[in-house]
Amino acid sequence: MLPLGAPAPEFSLPDAISGKTYTLADLKESNGTVVMFICNHCPYVKHLKEALTDLALDYLDQGIGFVAISSNDAEAYPQDGPEAMAEDAKQFQYPFPYLFDADQSVAKAYKAACTPDFFVFDRNTALAYRGQFDDTRPNHRTAPDGASKGARTTGRDIRAALDAMLAGNSIPEEAQKPSLGCNIKWIPGNEPDYFG
Repeated sequence: MLPLGAPAPEFSLPDAISGKTYTLADLKESNGTVVMFICNHCPYVKHLKEALTDLALDYLDQGIGFVAISSNDAEAYPQDGPEAMAEDAKQFQYPFPYLFDADQSVAKAYKAACTPDFFVFDRNTALAYRGQFDDTRPNHRTAPDGASKGARTTGRDIRAALDAMLAGNSIPEEAQKPSLGCNIKWIPGNEPDYFG
């Protein structure tokens, strides 16, 4: 995992809807920035899509910037390519850019492993939180770890992290539970060292 305190890796990626290229500098805000690795087809992301919009709308006016990135292999998974990304962004009214990482270099720089994967950076773009959205899951079976499956997602974990950061408090290490989801769909031969 990207270590806490690490600077946010730079990027320059096209937005699926507008085609405009965005950099980290374009998207970071005065009080912090949330970088989300998502896609269209993963059931773990589908479970969160409306909640991602709600989260961003609740924090954008508090000086928190948001960006979503899809790094999946679009040749093998065309439902995760730019055209489908644009449809998804419009359907769920994402109030943030949805960028396409065609060569997967940005996912590697962030050490993103799954969809969804969340990275919260403070006002100095130092990593303050990397972990799950909350402990809900997309189906109704009981999880071995007792997590609530099939429940309405709340974003409890990431909201607690953002609230702590906005209040000037550190986010405890024990509050940072790794995200759970589908592996990023790496282009064959492009798998990172940390994968597997």
